[in-house]
Amino acid sequence: MSRIAKQPITVPKGVDIKLEGNLLTAKGPKGQLQHIIPECISVEHKEDILQISVNSTSSLVKRYGAAEAKPFAGTTRALISNIVSGVFDGFEKKLLLVGVGYRAQVKGKELNLTLGLSHPVNHPIPEGITIETPSATEIIVKGIDKQAVGQVAADIRAYRPPEPYKGKGIRYADENIIRKETKKK
Repeated sequence: MSRIAKQPITVPKGVDIKLEGNLLTAKGPKGQLQHIIPECISVEHKEDILQISVNSTSSLVKRYGAAEAKPFAGTTRALISNIVSGVFDGFEKKLLLVGVGYRAQVKGKELNLTLGLSHPVNHPIPEGITIETPSATEIIVKGIDKQAVGQVAADIRAYRPPEPYKGKGIRYADENIIRKETKKK
């Protein structure tokens, strides 16, 4: 089994875990998330620890062997760990707008972006995600689902990715843009 899958997941106080068949439900102070566990993986819940292992009685393991189920164990462990930390702490991504006249503003259920295009860009805010703009050039995307937060941040960044010559565009706060030199004759 993978090294990641062997690590136990500690459940913080305030998070309730329910296992009903192959459906795992985590409920915490930030909200509730569910995950369907593959048939070839078994999850044990003892006190405040979740342990992931390969289910040797599943049809996939019987047909193809345990080697086919091992990759599912590490992935499932990472997804469950993200769910537990998401309902307890939540996730956030910070984006920065770099460029003259680049602005962001939240109005209702839309994020209005002025990015030097011929038209303003209105990005709808999906359910379960909150977007804040502390200043005109900062965007903070928050939510309990790590995948959804990352996808919304990537969608916003895709409107104007940073270019390598001047560095203008939308970038992640921790992103390092490698600058290029201009062409010479």
